[in-house]
This record gives sequence, structure tokens and C-alpha cells, in this order.
Amino acid sequence: MQQLAANKQYTQIIYILQLVSLVFGITAIIGVVMNYVKLSEVRGTFLESHFRWQIRTFWFILLWTIIGGILSMVGIGLLILLVAAVWYIYRAIKGINSLNGNRPMYF
Repeated sequence: MQQLAANKQYTQIIYILQLVSLVFGITAIIGVVMNYVKLSEVRGTFLESHFRWQIRTFWFILLWTIIGGILSMVGIGLLILLVAAVWYIYRAIKGINSLNGNRPMYF
């Protein structure tokens, strides 16, 4: 039970790192590395779904940031980056709310 509480706190730290990455992008990379390091430890718990949620969030935001960055030369990229940022914030807040309620994330 104590290990689950520690892993829950660890998961919450990763959500915070995701949000902070909107200002300091490197924290998203730190967070996803933390996910991969502890993924086997949370397997079989409701936290596994949060880890998968966080990992998918990272890879999709990376993809959309690259696409938005490239297309910003054309103008539409800024809109893509804005939508991606809003989506990113939504995913982190939704994850934190579910985590605080001890609920798994559904994809």
C-alpha cells in the first residue's frame, strides 16, 4: 500500500512536469523518461493507465509541435501549436483529476 502511494505521488510529479514543460520544454522529456523507468513497477495497478496516458500525451505533443513548428512558416502552424497546447493542458488536468480520485485513465 505504501508503494502504491509513493507511485501515485511519482505519477503526480510527472503531470506537473508536463504542465511546467509549457514554459521549460525539457521537463516533458524528464517526465517521459521517468514514465519509462517506473512503468514495470506500476504494471497491474490503476497507475499503469496513467503512465500510458502520459507517455501517449508526450509523443503526440512532440509530433504536433514538430508539425506546427514546420507549418508556422506558412502561418497555420501557429494555430496548430495553440490547439496542441490547449489539448496538452487538458490531458494533464484530466489526468491529475482522475489520479486524485484514484481512477484509471480510459483511452
